[in-house]
Amino acid sequence: MDIYRLTKIFGGALIWSITGRIKVMNKDRLPEDDNYILVGPHRTWWDPVWYAFAAYPKKFIFMAKAELFKHRPLRWLITELGAFPVDRKNVGTDVIKYPVKELRSGERSLIMFPSGSRHSSKLKSGTVLIAKMSGKVIVPAVYQGPVKFSHLFKRNNCTINFGEPIVVDRKDKLSDEMIEKYNDQMQAAFDKLDDEVDPNWVYHDPKQEKK
Repeated sequence: MDIYRLTKIFGGALIWSITGRIKVMNKDRLPEDDNYILVGPHRTWWDPVWYAFAAYPKKFIFMAKAELFKHRPLRWLITELGAFPVDRKNVGTDVIKYPVKELRSGERSLIMFPSGSRHSSKLKSGTVLIAKMSGKVIVPAVYQGPVKFSHLFKRNNCTINFGEPIVVDRKDKLSDEMIEKYNDQMQAAFDKLDDEVDPNWVYHDPKQEKK
């Protein structure tokens, strides 16, 4: 049994004991026979884990800040689970090349957040670029649930909702207008998925609320 499945079994039990049931909507929208780029608005530091659990048995790679790889035990664990380091102060070409290679020839899909941060809603260009270079679809998703760590222990149930795949035409010329077009599609998909779960749910950034 590999570390990924072990983490799913024991981590899933731990998550349930802390926060309660995770409701998954529209899992049938996920591609079954190909890799894809799973994207969502970044609302908590644990939402990539929730997305991975919801999409299981598909395995994923995901970006993680380079500082997490300084500690050997943690580096081993998150690497086994699919993380690869990103130096946010000196972003290199591997941030694009590695996921493109994995999506094309590997068995794992990619989880990423187009905004790049939990404290920004502006979508950047990386998702569209990786989709164009890899030829893989973008699958939008949203998380609704607690966004503060202390609220997880109140056993407020979480919901993950998956959307219809977005196909990036590889014939489209890479330009600001092209990136904006697909970013608008992603944002519209996020809004629609949120409405499907709970149209009255509103995300409040805990960091902004402290100001």
